[in-house]
Amino acid sequence: MSRSRRISLVLPPWLAHALRAQRGPVPWSAVTRGALSAGPLLLVAVETGRTSLGVVAAIAAMLAGINDRPGSRRVSVKRLGVPALGGALGLVIGTYAGDETGAVVLTVVLTVVGLVAGGMSAVGPVASASGTQLLVGAAIGAGMPLPEAGWERALAFLAGAGWLLALRLALPTPGSLAGDFRFDGERAAVAGVYDAVAALLDAVGGPDAIRRRAALTAALDHAQDALAGPRLRRYASSSTERRLHAQYAAALPLAEAATALAWAEEPVSERASEGPRRLAAAVRDNTHTGPLPAPSRSVPALRALDDALLQAAEVFDQGGGGDLHTRPRTAKDRLCAAFGTAGREYGLRVALCFGASSAVAQALHRSQWYGEHEHWYWLPATAVFLVKPDLGPLASRVLNRAAGTVLGALLFAGLAVVLPRPEGLIALVALSGALIPVATRHFAAQTAVVTVLVLALVMVGGEAQASAGRIGETLLACAIVLIVGHLPMPGRRGGGVHARLAAASRAAYAYLTHVLDEADAPRIGGSGTPSDHRATRWTLRREAYRTLAEARTAISLSAHELPALARHTEGADEVADLLERLVDTTTACAVHLDDTGRIGPRHTERLAAVLDELTGPGERVGLRLPRTPLAG
Repeated sequence: MSRSRRISLVLPPWLAHALRAQRGPVPWSAVTRGALSAGPLLLVAVETGRTSLGVVAAIAAMLAGINDRPGSRRVSVKRLGVPALGGALGLVIGTYAGDETGAVVLTVVLTVVGLVAGGMSAVGPVASASGTQLLVGAAIGAGMPLPEAGWERALAFLAGAGWLLALRLALPTPGSLAGDFRFDGERAAVAGVYDAVAALLDAVGGPDAIRRRAALTAALDHAQDALAGPRLRRYASSSTERRLHAQYAAALPLAEAATALAWAEEPVSERASEGPRRLAAAVRDNTHTGPLPAPSRSVPALRALDDALLQAAEVFDQGGGGDLHTRPRTAKDRLCAAFGTAGREYGLRVALCFGASSAVAQALHRSQWYGEHEHWYWLPATAVFLVKPDLGPLASRVLNRAAGTVLGALLFAGLAVVLPRPEGLIALVALSGALIPVATRHFAAQTAVVTVLVLALVMVGGEAQASAGRIGETLLACAIVLIVGHLPMPGRRGGGVHARLAAASRAAYAYLTHVLDEADAPRIGGSGTPSDHRATRWTLRREAYRTLAEARTAISLSAHELPALARHTEGADEVADLLERLVDTTTACAVHLDDTGRIGPRHTERLAAVLDELTGPGERVGLRLPRTPLAG
């Protein structure tokens, strides 16, 4: 009798990441906005005889469409508007530098711009998108000769991005009829927090609890960002918005209690999650909570959960506003991030990639390696996207960019033969704009759609069909970025990972120290309104979990690099695991402290154990761990 052997194919991490795609429902609202953005802008420009400005405006709308992600309208102002300002500035710099300087000076200017944009990208996601559009704008301004002056191109760029932003602010989204549609993004984000609490309670005591706790952190981060977007006034001025703030604040003690129950690893009854689910439905439908399940108060964490449910029910009935428990980043914080380890390392790599690709592009342009061709922006613009670490590991970015460009260029070459001009090409631009929100789930798909859109745009603008040249330039950009990505740099490799891990460590220890100090302080405040200690504790807990999630993301990306790069951050995942245990244990200590007035011996033992375990791995990755009252 023969035995059948089952052979499983294990892909290397860098290849597995390149093949991985995000899943989820089709974002029909974003698809609609994409269809109404670049295509109609280009059509108006062609009809009015300003085709070149229409091409610039459509490119801006396309870049804004890539940043058009789920969230509140207020956040979209910053997420779409700030990068557009960066792109407009890049257009001005690139246009005037290209017109007034020679090839050598222009390359130096673009290299300096790359250094600045790379350092900016370490500040945060919006700054990273701004740096990207700054560089893309500089490449287009210098490498796409247009009859208009730089300031006219910049205004066209702002108009294109502004048009998509106006669509984002004006058009309602599905399911927004349950209240003021202006806050449908905030409502969905807050409801997602209560759903995540319920999901964590269902997973308590099971193998899925860790993943559900991470999902709760992501939901809290998303809601916090949605509610804390830019505003003209300091505080929420609408009663609907104040109510949403209060509902978010009411979810924090629920999240705290659910985390403590997950830490205890003791299963709870199924009805424990009924209350948070009813609260989620009340937020989503803008209704009252209705009756909540009967309390179960056998352990401190369950008592905390029931108290939080009662407080939430009271808040839902009154809705008088609430603290978001955030500490705004100062200008000093942003400068420290830009000039810190991660900012310096990323800035140098971006500068080298952008400068080298610009020099090579100009040399190929002057030698006319692919025939008579006015434009050389494609090579440096491609390098910009390839060098961005937030788009995935380096090997994954290169593979997907190359595959997506080849697919998109070949597809456009076939379509260009049969489509009427310019009507068919304008329709193709509109279709591509509609596909971008779906294509962003995989970098190769996004690249293919963007390639088709840009090739259609420049052909409408008068450029000859150049699919073969675009493929060659993309492969050159891939080679440049791969080489620069593996070059030794001043300082320690993996600076971005270590910087985020250090930030997570500082936040975790600050949270722990506050809880230990709170245990030694006299008990203040009543059961109805959280004391100042508790409000500060929630702020510190949010910072600890948020910075830990950011570190986790950076570590995961680094682990999927080629072995030559991944080895520089070995051991970081172990430290992140221990920090996560430390923050979870601190949360359980806080819940027990609220119930009994002290930290129990089991909690103290677990804290001491995880602090001892952190010492060795922390030293191996070069992490300086602060001392705490418990350790001292």
